[in-house]
Amino acid sequence: MDVLADLDARGLIHQTTDRQALAQRLESGPITVYCGFDPTAASLHVGNLMGLLTLRRLQLGGHRPIALAGGATGMVGDPSGRSTERNLLDDDALAGNLEGIVPQLRQFLDFDDGPCAARLLDNRAWTVGVGVLDFLRDVGKHVTVQQMVGKESVRNRLNEGDGLSYTEFSYMLLQAYDYLWLAENVECELQVGGSDQWGNIVLGIDLIRRRLGRAAHALTWPLLARSDGTKYGKTAGGETLWLSAEAMSPYRFYQSWIGVDDVDIARLLAQLTFLDMAEVREIAAAHDADPGRRSGQRRLAAEITRIVHGDGAATAAAGASEVLFGGGVPVRQASAAALAFVSEEVPSGPLRALGASVVDVLVDAELAQSRSEARRALAEGSVYINGERTSDPDRVVDASDLLHGRYVLLRRGKKRWHAATAP
Repeated sequence: MDVLADLDARGLIHQTTDRQALAQRLESGPITVYCGFDPTAASLHVGNLMGLLTLRRLQLGGHRPIALAGGATGMVGDPSGRSTERNLLDDDALAGNLEGIVPQLRQFLDFDDGPCAARLLDNRAWTVGVGVLDFLRDVGKHVTVQQMVGKESVRNRLNEGDGLSYTEFSYMLLQAYDYLWLAENVECELQVGGSDQWGNIVLGIDLIRRRLGRAAHALTWPLLARSDGTKYGKTAGGETLWLSAEAMSPYRFYQSWIGVDDVDIARLLAQLTFLDMAEVREIAAAHDADPGRRSGQRRLAAEITRIVHGDGAATAAAGASEVLFGGGVPVRQASAAALAFVSEEVPSGPLRALGASVVDVLVDAELAQSRSEARRALAEGSVYINGERTSDPDRVVDASDLLHGRYVLLRRGKKRWHAATAP
């Protein structure tokens, strides 16, 4: 597998050091490559997905990935791409965040024994014991202030007028030291990261050259952004796209990709899935032929949700989306898992009793404020039980209405839902 050509075809190469030298090194045999993930929150987010998938692509190409949990750098905070300083985290907060992200790092890579087995390391292991004088002598001595001030992330912060603390200013030295330590101790020769990490990575390469007399390589990908240049890190409502099911449900994660712009579908399929490029082009062409069906968005949402949350969650999320937004599948045919997702996303509560009148059920579900309002809604034809319209005020909700022996989905109008569960 020509992994470099594959990354290039997917639009995942923004910058590299000597491209020809990197290509030759990758072709000559397995290379150890690392990507860092700072534990600034208890979950990774979709911006980290590019790094996780790139490491996996390199592993599938026969190389050895290192997922680096930044227990040390996370205490400082990377200023790249930020206009204000991060809040500093204490030991307990960092430990809690690491506990959340480490399983996520393990989820995407193969850690089983073998020539390409991944490794999970924490840079605190080799940083916490280093004294400040030793660090200044062994690292700071080899980096000039001109180099550091010349980095884009530093220039941007200085030019914006908010300034930059010495703590954040030193972050690039810590990242450079990580690369040096990994090069010296585990023969790491390649660091990958987002384009905003370029200056930090190159500083590490220069430190390796000065301290070890070796060449090292860098590769960055473009930041995950919409066609208008804004980042894909949040939903339209401002919710961060977390990779943890506890921080963001698989249904909401799935649904966030349903709204992507048509022009972004092919690029996102290429960069955020493992579909081969021929299939990506086929999906994009089919979508372009009939954009109204949103087939491209549905396939994109399904593939990314499957990668992050697994086959079962992806299937259930798609089923829940069809229930709530229509997709040609009757509500009564929805799976139990899909209905469970629906009950978590819409107002829900216990059914009063089997055999209760639909009028009382609507009031209990707060889809009507009174029995008279419930009757008016029924007369207007705006009430649905399990996707089927009903207008009979004498109708009762009984065992025949229970889906999978548990759920009754009520809807008033187009958007007001309630999931009632059997007592």
